[in-house]
Amino acid sequence: MTIGRRVQARRAALGLTQAPLAHRAGVSLPTVSRTERGLHTPNVGNLARIATALGCTAADLIDAPTPEPAA
Repeated sequence: MTIGRRVQARRAALGLTQAPLAHRAGVSLPTVSRTERGLHTPNVGNLARIATALGCTAADLIDAPTPEPAA
């Protein structure tokens, strides 16, 4: 799952639209929109602000589960 998909999923789970998330995070609406669509990867500062607004860490938005190796 991409960063954008994780942002979108967490935002939806909180019942937020993009505009309130952008406002809470202190980033522009286009930053949230382009991130969710996979057109933009936010810089470290903006990613941290978005994560805080979503109640998670930046690592939660970056890290994908590691698949178990085949036996």
